[in-house]
Amino acid sequence: MESHQKYPTMPEVMEELKRITDIGFPIAAMSLVGYLRNMILVVCMGRLGSLELAGGALAIGFTNISGYSVLSGLATGMESLCSQAFGSRNLTVASLTLQRTILMLLLASILIGLIWFNLEPLMLSINQNPDITKVASLYCRYAIPDLIANSLLHPLRIYLRSKGTTWPLMWSTLVSTIFHLPITILLSFTLRLGVPGIAISTFITNFNTLFFLLCYMFYTRSSTRTPEENSSLRTPLSPPPLLPPSSAALLGEEWGVLLRLAIPSCIAVCLEWWWYEFMTILSGYLSNPRVALATSAIVIQTTSLMYTLPTALSASASTRVGNELGAGRPSRARLATVVAIGLALLTSFFGLLLTILGREAWGRIFTNDNEVLELTMIVLPIIGLCELANCPQTTSCGILRGSARPGIGATINFYSFYLVGAPLAIVLGFAWGLGFVGLCYGLLAAQIACVVSILTVVFKTDWERESLKAKDLVGKCNHLPHADQIVKCEEGIAFLEGMDPEK
Repeated sequence: MESHQKYPTMPEVMEELKRITDIGFPIAAMSLVGYLRNMILVVCMGRLGSLELAGGALAIGFTNISGYSVLSGLATGMESLCSQAFGSRNLTVASLTLQRTILMLLLASILIGLIWFNLEPLMLSINQNPDITKVASLYCRYAIPDLIANSLLHPLRIYLRSKGTTWPLMWSTLVSTIFHLPITILLSFTLRLGVPGIAISTFITNFNTLFFLLCYMFYTRSSTRTPEENSSLRTPLSPPPLLPPSSAALLGEEWGVLLRLAIPSCIAVCLEWWWYEFMTILSGYLSNPRVALATSAIVIQTTSLMYTLPTALSASASTRVGNELGAGRPSRARLATVVAIGLALLTSFFGLLLTILGREAWGRIFTNDNEVLELTMIVLPIIGLCELANCPQTTSCGILRGSARPGIGATINFYSFYLVGAPLAIVLGFAWGLGFVGLCYGLLAAQIACVVSILTVVFKTDWERESLKAKDLVGKCNHLPHADQIVKCEEGIAFLEGMDPEK
């Protein structure tokens, strides 16, 4: 039984801080590398010409809204099950959840691919520019294989992250990104494929990342443990996660559990992701749409860069909370929550300072237009205030996922962004004549409503009750062949490493 101690000691806090940063640092680095890869994409489109840049921008926005956000959101539904399953050493649940999530994403990709293939008639029906639409449609058609890559990558990343293995995620992303620029130049410029070449290079890079990850997984499965693996919670990758799905994966009644977690997770991710696209659309209807849209593009690039730290903290918090709840240690889950939110508040202040002190230098990276630069310098401090709320809010969403409560996050995101932020943005931007600044104040109001609500939920959590729910969720084994032997072997390894399996 866990000893109930009201206040953690400083060594316990420092140990938890180290665990969170050990998981989060590679994820933050991976997100930053992904951000740089997207910048390469946009720069190459700009080099092809203004029409290609406009069509590519439309395609990127459409693929984000209709595809990547959906796949990413659905995949996060497995975080609760996998992190708690690894915490309780229930490898059966972890493996089956991985297989089911891959199948779910592949099925979703079929529907998304059909939409991407028919983008041109869809856009022409809403009176989009035919030339821009043709370029965007071309990009989307050639990007369809990327849906398959993401359907495999997202679940594998979450699977490895849930057991604390994050460094291979960073290295595989980094190595594939190093090859991304020469591949893009070769296809788009040397072979003169243009926009299709950029789309092809994107999915080639993701398949390269997938290849490196699979090499790591099969190598570690057939070799002895590395020192890094001994430093954290690790379990063997048996049964092999990428073998043809078992009948249990296809027919198990736990599909309902996964869908009940995946759908709210998807809604929560999409609601926040889509709000930025909503703000971009509104910018086009302002009195000076050229300046507003250009500033909106800079704001989105800024928030994307600043989002790397909250994303890493959210993933770390989800893993740590899920592991501890699955292991039956509610006080450790509470400690992980407090440390993660404290770290989020600290990092959000750095984001605020950077947007205030570095707003002019950052704006000049993107534009020399005085009007755009002036508006950018006005709104960036507001975006910094948004970050002050966004970082703890995003981290708290990870905590809710780790404790299998993504539906609460989806509900809070909906009323915060669409019942508070959107109406206020419209009133301030249009009725009160504040323009793009008013839209940013609407975003700030949404973030404040969101963080206040979600922190209230997190700090009122009954962790003992959540631990019992975790036991009910992943404590019952659906036995795969040799699952009992795997768990016994793992407990023996833990004992030999000086760990207490009952801890």
